[in-house]
Amino acid sequence: MISTAIRVARVGSAAELAAAALVMLGFPCLMLAALVPSVPAFAAAAVVTYLADHYLHRKGSYLINRLSKVRAGLSIRFLIRQLLLVLLLVRLSLPGHAVLYGAIACFIAFYSLQAPHGALTTLIRNRRKMPVATRNVDLKSRIRIPDAPPRRLLHRSAEKMLHLDLFAVAGILVFAGLGSAVAAAAGIGLTLGLGCLYVLLLLPYVRGRKIPPKGEAVLSAIDDWLAAYRPETVLYFSGSRNSAYQVNMWLQTMERLDARPLIILRERVILNNLAPTTVPVVCVPGGVHLMNMDLSTVRVALYAANVGKNIHLLRVPTMKHVFIGHGDSDKLASVNPFSKVYDEVWTAGRAGRDRYVIADVGVRDDAIVEVGRPQLAPIQAWEDVPEALRDAAGEGVPTVLYAPTWEGWDGNPGNTSIVLAGENIVEKLVQADPPVRVLYKPHPFTGTVSAEAGAAHRRITALVEKAAAERAADRRFASDPAAQAQAKTELDRIEARLAVLAGADGGKGDEAEATRDGVVDIERHKEVARLRAEWNTAYWRSFPAYEHRVITGAEPRLYDCFNVSAAMVSDISSVVSDFIASGKPYAVTDSAELGVEEFKRQNTAVRAAVILSNSAAELGSLLDAVRAPAADPLAGDRKELKRYLLGPDEPKSIDQFNAAVADLALKSEARNAGQRSQAGAAEDAELATALPGQRSPAADDTDGATTP
Repeated sequence: MISTAIRVARVGSAAELAAAALVMLGFPCLMLAALVPSVPAFAAAAVVTYLADHYLHRKGSYLINRLSKVRAGLSIRFLIRQLLLVLLLVRLSLPGHAVLYGAIACFIAFYSLQAPHGALTTLIRNRRKMPVATRNVDLKSRIRIPDAPPRRLLHRSAEKMLHLDLFAVAGILVFAGLGSAVAAAAGIGLTLGLGCLYVLLLLPYVRGRKIPPKGEAVLSAIDDWLAAYRPETVLYFSGSRNSAYQVNMWLQTMERLDARPLIILRERVILNNLAPTTVPVVCVPGGVHLMNMDLSTVRVALYAANVGKNIHLLRVPTMKHVFIGHGDSDKLASVNPFSKVYDEVWTAGRAGRDRYVIADVGVRDDAIVEVGRPQLAPIQAWEDVPEALRDAAGEGVPTVLYAPTWEGWDGNPGNTSIVLAGENIVEKLVQADPPVRVLYKPHPFTGTVSAEAGAAHRRITALVEKAAAERAADRRFASDPAAQAQAKTELDRIEARLAVLAGADGGKGDEAEATRDGVVDIERHKEVARLRAEWNTAYWRSFPAYEHRVITGAEPRLYDCFNVSAAMVSDISSVVSDFIASGKPYAVTDSAELGVEEFKRQNTAVRAAVILSNSAAELGSLLDAVRAPAADPLAGDRKELKRYLLGPDEPKSIDQFNAAVADLALKSEARNAGQRSQAGAAEDAELATALPGQRSPAADDTDGATTP
């Protein structure tokens, strides 16, 4: 029942649900205590509402956001509590006492301070929100960007300001209970004094040298940097916070480009969720600002997603535009008709080319280039996995990864196995004999569209956690507590060092300060990469090799899960195509029940897979391949399919990718040279046809008149 209430209220935990209930019940209790009247009861209810409200705000509760939508926002709740305190004084037969008038005057004056406080905080935030935010771009030498105000002044500023009424409320309650007018006066004085002080502390940040430069100066500095840096290849991305992984997967590839790279983002939220990189990053939310940027040296633009904002860069004719996507699969999204707006579409292997031919959505065959998948380099075949990771993966109890995709937007039952087959798959895996370990890593979008998918995910999570608890109590499975303790100590050390390195990046500032100081330290970047690799090894060794796990969040990454797994179960998505790079056995669920032959006909990536029905009855074939690799009947098919989907192993994918960039850059330059030649020829023709005694208008002629 509690879990149902948590889902309905959209809160994160039972504690959050309890705090929400206390807020809802606390205000009626305040009114009742004021009417009785009872000072102790009122004080107790006030403490409860203060603490519960603060807890919900600290958690960023969904309910708190909803209250503001029904005119019960933060300011209203504080005002109601203060009015009820005045009611308490009236009910205590103190209508003519100076403290009553003082309380009323205090709360009126206190609320009069809210307007300048809110105006100042809004003005500071707006002025510090520059038209462009960057990383790894040297703006510090070009414009002066002052330090951000102390975080304690702006972070949750409205809540902090309103909580200054605590002194007045406490003092008035002391007076109501004990008759001490001095306590009331002191509380009222502190509330008003601190409120005025808060407003005064904000004033310096809206004047003088504490104000960041205007937008025109920032944009001019960006153009000056672009002219000096001369970017040649751009990775362009626009999307929601949850889609940041789509651009993050290309960062290492951009770092390894031969051409000078630049990343252009359109949303600040993507910049905030961007993984560390050495590539210069420019976030330009405004379309007009982007279209006015000087990108004349860029010859190739790469697009990782088909979104409406792409048009703002697609309109630039001096560069060639390429769709590279964010995964290679047989989903309809992989053959989006929108792709025909690009000069070229790059696919991993021959399968991508054939996919467009079959779909017949207007993408020309000569516009398709096979470049491999350079971001798959971290995926390793089992024999290439380091020994430390193989030990952690537990060769005696092989690991099977269940990585279903999400439900999608269209309600197609074939999108994900999680609803119709997920529980069957996990039940059979946790009950397998000989045993296997299950890693369950759902797609981060799971449950965002379909409540049914969200419910299935929670049931599968509970199933995995229950099986893990049962296995931990099973004496057949032995662990090494000393080794696990050592690994956990190593994890703590690595995480502490990563925290220090993250703090050294100046993360305490705001966006403007991050733009000023956000030039990556190459040595620190290398150290972070090394530490993350060490963290991954320590993570897998920090718990028994037989322990089932639910893995969510950014770490460990999907490819890390690939490397410790002997096999995978998934759905039609780029996850399958990526896993094929490992050469390991895999199974794919036919959730739409098309039948094996039709399912394989429609989906290239499953041609070397074990095909599962929703009952998962065929799962035994996958487990047989794990236990006896030499007798695996699909091993040869997987090798052939890997080449078809992902291209040849040689030359390396990054080399193919660099060659494709260079080739397209030459085409772009040839086009631009042709345009310049035509423009020159047109100008010569105009001069040749000019009447005797006339000349063509010069750039500095104001009316186009000629001179004799």
